Amino acid sequence: MTETDLRDATLDELRVALAPDIATAAMFDGWTDAALESACEMADVDPAVARLAFKGDGFGGRAMDMIDAWIASVDEKMLAHFADGRLDNIPIREKIRSLVWFRLEAVMGLEESLRRAAAVQAMPQNAPKALKQGWASADKMWRLAGDTATDYNHYTKRAILAGIYAATLAVFVEDQSEDKAETAAFLDRRIEGVMKFEKAKAQLLGKDREHFDVARFLGRLRYPQK
Repeated sequence: MTETDLRDATLDELRVALAPDIATAAMFDGWTDAALESACEMADVDPAVARLAFKGDGFGGRAMDMIDAWIASVDEKMLAHFADGRLDNIPIREKIRSLVWFRLEAVMGLEESLRRAAAVQAMPQNAPKALKQGWASADKMWRLAGDTATDYNHYTKRAILAGIYAATLAVFVEDQSEDKAETAAFLDRRIEGVMKFEKAKAQLLGKDREHFDVARFLGRLRYPQK
């Protein structure tokens, strides 16, 4: 959006449009009103209007709103980047790796903002929303990867990917290696571990995986098939 567009933007549009500049300012000011005002100055937006877009609820609520908008802006970039179908004919592990790595590249150089965002998300009152943010990002990645599962796999896949993504972000923030090589290696190990787990699970459950029977599962553990 141009500055002229922003003057006529809806509050939702304004949230996403201001988010990248807020994230940049958050490196120095944290996720505070000062960061919001800096972003407004850069975009020539009335801070009073911007505060309406980031109302928040309770202590730290506005900060979580700003972080949520930043995540939404990364989501938009990811969806636009992969809209051309470039993921269609590659293995699932490469799809997931490409999606996670794209998100990391989108916030490269903003490690301090990420660190401060994580501190805000870790506050007890913000934990439920932080979990929802992680779940939503994982859901968008799986959908872009072509996942259509509607059984319990729908939930386990998203929970596992949300965990991988959060752990990788934690490594990314502290990674001083060239081109984030340590983060890349960490991500590859985590994805490989999940792929091995999924393969073992598929072999164990076989055709019954969509109708998981706990008793049968425990029986196989006790009396494994030869």
